[in-house]
Amino acid sequence: MEHHSPTGSPSADARAVDVRNLAAHVRARLPQLRDAEARVAQVLLDQGPELVRLSVSDVAAMAHTAPSSVIRACQRLGFRGYQEVKITAAREAPRPTPPESADPTSRALADTVQAAREALDGLSATVSPDHLRTAAEALHGASRILVVGAGLSTAVATDAAYRLRALGCAVDSPTDPLTAEVAASLLPADAVCLAVSHTGATRTTVDAARRAHARGATVISLTSYARSPLTETSQCTLLAGGQDLTLGLEAVAGRLAHLVVVDALALSLLALRGSDAQQALAVSAEVTAAHAY
Repeated sequence: MEHHSPTGSPSADARAVDVRNLAAHVRARLPQLRDAEARVAQVLLDQGPELVRLSVSDVAAMAHTAPSSVIRACQRLGFRGYQEVKITAAREAPRPTPPESADPTSRALADTVQAAREALDGLSATVSPDHLRTAAEALHGASRILVVGAGLSTAVATDAAYRLRALGCAVDSPTDPLTAEVAASLLPADAVCLAVSHTGATRTTVDAARRAHARGATVISLTSYARSPLTETSQCTLLAGGQDLTLGLEAVAGRLAHLVVVDALALSLLALRGSDAQQALAVSAEVTAAHAY
């Protein structure tokens, strides 16, 4: 049975929405919307808490569409309707505003910290504990684990591989994309491929995931957007990110969110592996201590 992040069921997705993170929830699902529905979603993002003062007709006018399209867009985002969006917006805490500064360096620091804060605050709205548990159980039962990632996601993939290996898992994490595809093509059916991609559209990562899937292995994706070529190949999606920022900050903030999910995944796996993981961690600590002054 597949365990994709919820994207279509209004009732299920409404329960998953954290009332403080409407923006993160909408941003993560914005790429799957088109035309009028996408314009409605953008209005929801732009207005935020101000939605409590707007009727469905107001939003429709702002999005240059019909009220029925507003309701449909809200349902596509996982709510029962526009009224539930308004309730969520009313309960949402105001976003902190970074201090204004004429100094480019100070402004860069403030923007980066703000992006990181929004990414972390949004995790409770996008990461499903059920999916995290499913991913941990799949990793626990895997005979082998292949971790793949490219670009900025390489660091996250490397960190994930290190943590899984420290817990006693049999892990392979090739840095060369061709080697990764070969490794994916040789996976047994009881293996797991953990694919990390902010966009979910990095070709080398998606190709490796598809090869793993073709071999019958379980594919777990760690990404920032609910619908992408990578999620279409995955049996379990860990959705963390979905920022709508500039200057590449969305990728940086997404990487930080992904690292937090890796930590949560490792802790979940530690609970499942019990004494075996504790023994492996002791070995890891011994090796690490031997390389310290």
